[in-house]
Amino acid sequence: MGQQNWKNRSIFIGDNLHVLRGMNSGCVDLVYLDPPFNSHRTYSAPVGSAAAGASFKDAWTLDDIDEAWLGQIAEQNEGVYKVCDAAGITHSKGMKSYLCFMAVRLMELHRVLKDTGSLYLHVDPTASHYLKQIMDAVFGRDQFRNEVIWGYKKWTNTASYFQRNHDVVFFYVKGKGATFNKPYGEMTPSMRQIRDRGYNGGTSTGGKKILRVYDANNPKAKAQIESGKYESSNIYYIKDSSKGAPISDTWNDIGILGGGAKERCGYPTQKPVALLERIIKASSNEGDVVLDPFCGCATTCDAAERWGRQWVGIDLSDQAYKLIRMRLERAADAG
Repeated sequence: MGQQNWKNRSIFIGDNLHVLRGMNSGCVDLVYLDPPFNSHRTYSAPVGSAAAGASFKDAWTLDDIDEAWLGQIAEQNEGVYKVCDAAGITHSKGMKSYLCFMAVRLMELHRVLKDTGSLYLHVDPTASHYLKQIMDAVFGRDQFRNEVIWGYKKWTNTASYFQRNHDVVFFYVKGKGATFNKPYGEMTPSMRQIRDRGYNGGTSTGGKKILRVYDANNPKAKAQIESGKYESSNIYYIKDSSKGAPISDTWNDIGILGGGAKERCGYPTQKPVALLERIIKASSNEGDVVLDPFCGCATTCDAAERWGRQWVGIDLSDQAYKLIRMRLERAADAG
């Protein structure tokens, strides 16, 4: 593993590609990035908000990319180059430009990750299907773990199509042994009843009867174990029966931030800290290094700090530095 060549709690202001190229290889445990989505919009924080002055254009042309990127991509990863080129034909030159912008950065992020590291790429349906192919080419298709659907509610849509109420988060690992602390949801009343009786019977996909035992000392569970209904190989003893069901790849329990949310800083595309906490707790451990190369209002840095991780952020706007200071001071005052 590489040795990080920056201090914990660092915020770099500038083009993240230049910063990433200066980082040592193999020294980051977890990357989360919420980059531009190629939405053809310009986002600006409102005057008077903590993030006032932050703004970015999310529309792309071939004038927005460095021609050297194309040569680098073609030289280092032919698959990535072909995906970018095909998008220029099937979608637009603007999409090709956007994918080239993303590809060179994703290649650098792959390099700075430890072999046991993970990356979460947050996008929306505008370009998610193109970026999935880029990720497959950079990380390898076998390193794909999940397409997380973050569903949320917002104002009613009057357009002639179904309301677009979700983002996509692609979860990839760099190699074997990546950290994953399986998250669990709340225990439902029916699950509590099953735990209280100590067992749950069922049938496997092969038609065999199976028995899950949560409390082997429970008289009812003992009776089932000794009943002769189940082969010993089909009796499973669950060590931790206090947890709810494992959280799936569809996250509908974390809402978008309302205008009056206490954590809102005014940044136009701010994500809730609960979303980042789930990712950080799942794919890193205390003391691990978390990197956000598009850190914006520093939600990732805030969540990492809350859970005892080291962190580093990069952003074009110097508002990121001001916002993380504000958020850390706010957390200290609350604590």
